[in-house]
Amino acid sequence: MREHIQKCIYHVEILPPKQDSDKLDADLQVFAEKFNRVMDSGYCAGITDNTMGLLAFQGHELIEHLGLSVLPEQVILHVNTFHSKRDLDAMLTQCTQMGIKYLLIISGDGSARLPKLSPGDLSITGTASVTSVELLAYIRENYPNFITGAAFNPYEPAEEEFAKLERKLAAGATFIVSQPIIERSAIMNELLEKYPDVPVILEAWMSKKLHLLSDAVGYIISENTDFDPLAVLEDLHRWYPQCGMYLSLLGFKTQYHLVDGLWARLVKEGAL
Repeated sequence: MREHIQKCIYHVEILPPKQDSDKLDADLQVFAEKFNRVMDSGYCAGITDNTMGLLAFQGHELIEHLGLSVLPEQVILHVNTFHSKRDLDAMLTQCTQMGIKYLLIISGDGSARLPKLSPGDLSITGTASVTSVELLAYIRENYPNFITGAAFNPYEPAEEEFAKLERKLAAGATFIVSQPIIERSAIMNELLEKYPDVPVILEAWMSKKLHLLSDAVGYIISENTDFDPLAVLEDLHRWYPQCGMYLSLLGFKTQYHLVDGLWARLVKEGAL
């Protein structure tokens, strides 16, 4: 993951089609077009896992079904705790066979339609539920070929979030992906000081829909806030030149061509 930062490789979020889509064929085509565009750019496709608890197709299923090519350095799958043990093992086995090497492990958002791993499923005692910590430890022990990362939320109480992060790193996480950052953050500064040897990827919010950002971070951001995603992305590069960037909700039609090559250009110009 350190190499992604050194080579200015953006992580570009791609949301899989929902399983109840009424235009599934079109959605599948759009997914394939986005995936191939990210591959052609030399970037890394970040494929989400049932975002917001909404039942969607899995990234590995789509890659296989659509006949897409996996470039090991350019795919990172999100994996959360809302799976049956059988489906989890099948997914991890298939990802291994496909050559996928990067996983972002998160606790995730549940719903009544999604199963949830239990401690008994993973042969764990001493805990009432499975979080990303237990899932990280399970994958490290049973699927050591993967390079796993963990999430960090700077909007949670700092002491609790750093304690969680310590457990995630001890369980096998080797890189960190933040929640969306739109301004300088004292907690992110502290994170970078505490863990200078752990690659950190900042989530850059690329949508102007700030109510969605409010939902993501857990507090209200006024819709009247003056927010230019592209300008903030450049600011994030300048504020945190040692970090990678995860572009969430990037507009492939309206923004992609403006972002493509931006990071490398800033480095070349000596701006970072």
